[in-house]
Amino acid sequence: MWRLTHEYNANDAYSAIYCEGLRFLQPHIRGDLKGSIVTEVATDQQGNGGTPLSPTARWALSALSISMFLSSLGTSIANVGLPTLAEAFDASFQQVQWAVLAYLLSITTLIVSVGRLGDMIGRRRLLLAGIGLFTAASVAAGVAPALWVLVAARAMQGAGAAIMMAMTMAFVGEIVPKAKTGTAMGLLGTMSAIGTAVGPSLGGLLIASCGWRAIFLVNLPLGILAFFLALTKLPNDGLPNKGRTSFDTAGTLLLALTLAAYALAMTTGGGSFGPQNMALLVAAAVGLATFVFVEMRVASPLIRLAMLRETSLIVGLATSTMVSTVMMATLVVGPFYLVRGLSLDAAAAGLVLSVGPFVAALTAVPAGRIADRLGAQRVLVAGLIFVLIGCLFLSILPETLGVPGYVVPISVITFGYSLFQTANNTSVMSDVRADQRGVVSGLLNLSRNLGLVTGASVMGAVFSFASGGADVTTATAVVVAPAMRTTFTIATALISVALAIAVAGHTFVTMRSARDVS
Repeated sequence: MWRLTHEYNANDAYSAIYCEGLRFLQPHIRGDLKGSIVTEVATDQQGNGGTPLSPTARWALSALSISMFLSSLGTSIANVGLPTLAEAFDASFQQVQWAVLAYLLSITTLIVSVGRLGDMIGRRRLLLAGIGLFTAASVAAGVAPALWVLVAARAMQGAGAAIMMAMTMAFVGEIVPKAKTGTAMGLLGTMSAIGTAVGPSLGGLLIASCGWRAIFLVNLPLGILAFFLALTKLPNDGLPNKGRTSFDTAGTLLLALTLAAYALAMTTGGGSFGPQNMALLVAAAVGLATFVFVEMRVASPLIRLAMLRETSLIVGLATSTMVSTVMMATLVVGPFYLVRGLSLDAAAAGLVLSVGPFVAALTAVPAGRIADRLGAQRVLVAGLIFVLIGCLFLSILPETLGVPGYVVPISVITFGYSLFQTANNTSVMSDVRADQRGVVSGLLNLSRNLGLVTGASVMGAVFSFASGGADVTTATAVVVAPAMRTTFTIATALISVALAIAVAGHTFVTMRSARDVS
């Protein structure tokens, strides 16, 4: 079975492909940043929520935006440096890949727990701790004398990133009015897309000019800026919740071990799904059952299981996981189709691959405004329909349409994803109780991460199976193109299920609300 590590295998051509393409688009992305996206959000006119944000709120939103940017940048910037790290530490790829996996595992295993912790001790102080930890760990990674030190530092950096991801979304409700929640969520989505998009290009540039240590040390000035803005501009934490102050240590450990087992099952094995992977999946299933058993009996659970009976939350988590699984298919299959199916060189293929992040960076804030004006549920469904249309087109795409035939549906998919992700976050977070924003934000981020991890393995396996067992790195267009169409046929079916769940959930909530009113 395909492994997530293939996405990070910078020893092959595909990391270079992505990096080359981003060199073309990076000036345009920087230009958008210079245009002050935060200012656009803050000055959105009366039709989108009334009074513009105060200067303090704008700066607070800037602190959250930088935090989201840094956590996303940390995910993508190290990938391109893996060959250099292997040479610097005289290590194999299987060893240096832990510089990436340690970061991802920390985020995946901790993001729900830190969300709950923020609800208990205060989000501002925890976000400050997260920014400080991320920045200090970045410095430690940048000066690491040995590979094990670098991996440990990346794990700590991932812990800081988990805090930053969970707290930024949870904080939105405290600094912007409810009518502008969608726009603020769109801004955070934009910063996440920009961080992901510029990471490979910026990493390659820094390695070429300053060496591999610079890809970690570059976080220092931005981390200091984010910490200063958060310290001076974010609202102070209120008094802790006296009713539920004990932390669920047992539940936290069980959930972390369960998520780690699942993530490792999906990301290790050297390209095959063997006994070790199966054992990890069984361990994850046992861990999940044990976690539910414990949560039903502790006085102050990490996750109140009653929350999962709330239709909007469970629908939001389920659809987020499925859509993220499909989005990973574009990253897994795209490089092979462009290079082997359409015979593009590295620079041209990289430019095409960069269209997705570029579209996401441009459309997330407008998507948030649309969600504020038309309603999150309508925009969520519309986003899924756009993703469905794009996947359907790719499932029947003839090679004769060439690059435009690929770029158009990918742009449609990415635009739909921006609509969906922003509206889904808005729908789930806008009505969450203040004392639950952290844990719910963590659950939303977790659902997306699990979808990406699952998509890399499952959709990659579909692509490999549809290729008839051929080596897709050297296969011809005759093999790769039909395999791509088969993969997106499965993706179309998955999005159809997500759309059905979203519509059914919205219908159920509407009917229940009407019944309660009557």
